[in-house]
This record gives sequence, structure tokens and C-alpha cells, in this order.
Amino acid sequence: MSIAAIESLDHEGRGIARAEGKTVFVEGALPGETVEYEVWRAKPGYDQARATRIVRASAQRVAPRCPHFGVCGGCSLQHLDPLAQTAVKQRVMEDAFRHIAGIRPEIIFPAISGPVWGYRHRARLGVRRVPGRGGMLVGFHEKRSSYIADLGVCPVLPPRVSAMLPALHELADALSIRDRVPQIEMAIGESGNGRPVTVLVFRHLLPFSAADVARLAAFGAARDVEIWRQPDKPESARPLEGKGGADGAELTYSLPEYDLRLVFRPTDFTQVNIHTNRLLIRRAVQWLDPRPCERIADLFCGLGNFTLPIARRGASVTGVEGSDALVARATANARANGLDAHVRIYAVNLFETTADSLAALGPFDKMLLDPPREGAIAVVKAISRAQSPWRIVYVSCNPATLARDAAVLVREKGYTLRRAGIVNMFAHTSHVETVALFERS
Repeated sequence: MSIAAIESLDHEGRGIARAEGKTVFVEGALPGETVEYEVWRAKPGYDQARATRIVRASAQRVAPRCPHFGVCGGCSLQHLDPLAQTAVKQRVMEDAFRHIAGIRPEIIFPAISGPVWGYRHRARLGVRRVPGRGGMLVGFHEKRSSYIADLGVCPVLPPRVSAMLPALHELADALSIRDRVPQIEMAIGESGNGRPVTVLVFRHLLPFSAADVARLAAFGAARDVEIWRQPDKPESARPLEGKGGADGAELTYSLPEYDLRLVFRPTDFTQVNIHTNRLLIRRAVQWLDPRPCERIADLFCGLGNFTLPIARRGASVTGVEGSDALVARATANARANGLDAHVRIYAVNLFETTADSLAALGPFDKMLLDPPREGAIAVVKAISRAQSPWRIVYVSCNPATLARDAAVLVREKGYTLRRAGIVNMFAHTSHVETVALFERS
């Protein structure tokens, strides 16, 4: 065993220490602590370790609420006070800008935070039957493992969903194809009249028997949840008993500040934290400051999460998304909210953006980017000075790719990084969401 002082946290929530000329990443350790640790993987330039004893604890250390913390890979920061978590994530953002891009925002805004418990409105639970480990396992993956952490409770799920976990174990184990049901996806939304709805989507690799369908239907009726089946890709998901027509029953989420209601399917991408999402939209729209008669691009627009609030301010918005299904959904959402005159949505693979393909969409006065973890490097490289928007708001779920793209915008495209701040969308995890404002110099 070795002892070290922890200097900071890395982007995965591990403590960083220095020992014998090497960096040591210590799971379970917090900045300011002295810990005893054991190395589980040694590399030439660094070690990976786990804390075995806290010699001197941080004042910001708290008792994890979840009994599965430390085994389940879903959360990595429950032992750190939630306010301190936001400070750590802000530091991760700042470090990424400094080390990767060599730049610093002119203004760093306070973090956006929402509920830190019971906030997950969507989750994907793994299902696996392992007789040697207690039978049917339902939960998130364990840390650094393909094994399923068997969850009895989960405090970041809504309480009524967390309370269902033991019964979900029993249900999954009772199915005739229990070895061929690899996951259960949970999505929470509202019905068309605003009633809360919880949907459980069972991925199945073989057909359900009639008895399986009866069990699933009984489970849904007893717990007031809708059961869906997914025999293939996400687009194949349908309500268990065929309700809702070819596309299945509708879920919605509301954005009251903009008088909007967006329709989605349980397998569509939506933000997991609806409360924090509303705050994120508010900040992004405030920074973008859309005006009537402006032409604004919303790239990687999804269902229209930012498109429709921007259009509600009177701007003409061109949304671009790679999924045909999401383009159809976003177009329908614009129409249902009376914004179809202000919105056009196109299906384009933005990872293959060229200067010509981007110019064909524009020119634009302003732009919003909300890419997946890979970032928007093809888009930012394709921006030309002749047709470039003078203001860009970039919403990112990966500080490293944001910083990479920021370097291109600042050093090659003539923009200045005016503002940035983090969004604590995933409390108790190391996931860092960031919103940044660039303006043409």
C-alpha cells in the first residue's frame, strides 16, 4: 500500500496524485485528501489505483446515498457534496480550454444546476441472467466492467421507478426468453393532456410468448406504466398491445417558458434531466438573442429542443439533423406548435460537412451547435469568413471536443470565446455539459 496527497480530480472523477515521478489516478479520493491506495494497473507514465483508506478526509466528502455506490458505474461522485461537484466540473471545463485550446473565456458564468436526486427521466438498464451471481441482474454496468451491477434501488431514478427495481428483477426472470432480453429502457414524459407517463421498453431478441405478453401487461397495469417491446433497432419499438397506431403512443415534454410541447418516442434522444434542460435552453436562447427577421441555424437539432424556442422569438430557423426519423418528428413538432412558417428541418450528415454543403444552407446571422460527444469539427472547419454567422452558441457534452473545436473557431475562423459555463445535467457523475458563446472578432 502507498499513501499520497490528492491534488485535484480528473474528467472521470478520479483523484490525481503524484508519486515517484508518476501521475496516479485514484478512484474514491477527493482533492485535499490524504489517502492510502493500491495500484490495480501500472503504466510507464501513470498508475490507476483505488483508495483503500482515507487518512485525512476532505470537508466536502459526504456519505453516498446509494448502497451500490462504488460498484455501480452509473455514478462516480456521490461521495462529493453536490455544490462541490459543480466546482469540479467547472474546473474540468477550464482545464480543457487551457490545455487543449490554449484559450480562456472572457467571462465564466455560474453553473446551471437542477434537482440532484430522482432527476433521470430516461435510463437504459442492462439485464443479464448469471446463476453464479444470484440469478437475474438488472441495473447499470459495474465500473470498468461489462457485468451488470444488480440494483435494488437507484436514488437518481424517480422514486416510483427506483421502487420498481425488485419487481423488475422478478418480471425479467419469469419471462420465457429471459436469456434473450438484454435491456430495459425507461423514459418518462407526459401524455397529450399533460398526465405523467412512464414507459418501459423491453429489448427482446426472440419473440415473446403469449404468457410473456400477459405478464408484461399485468406488470404495466399494476404499476401504471406503459410497456413497449423492441424486437430490433430503436425504430422498431412499439407499445406491447399495439396501442397508438403504427408509430406507437406519443410522449411529450413541455417548455412552459416558450409555450411549447414537444412529442417524442421513448427510444428518441432527449435530455435525461427535464428541469435542467429548461434552464439550459433559457441560457442558450438568452446568449443567442434571436431577433425577428434573423436567419439562424440549429445544427444537430434533434427533436427541435432548441429550434422551437429560437423560432418562438420570431427568427427563421433552419434545423439540421442526421436522423430522418428525428427530422420528421421535429417538423411535426414545429407544425403542432404553430411554428412551421418559421422553421425548416433538413436531414444532413453533419459529420461530412464541407464548405460547399454548409454554404448551401446559409448564410446565417447566428448559429447554435449541439453535437454528440464527437463534437462538430467538420462544421467548424467548413465555416467561411464570407458566410460565417457572427454569433455561435455551442452546447457540448464533452469538454475535450468542445475545446478542440473552440481552437479552430478562435485561431482559424476569427472568433472570440466570450462566455462559457457548465450545466450539471448529470448530478453525481463526471459527465460535464457546457454552453459557450463565440462572437466573430
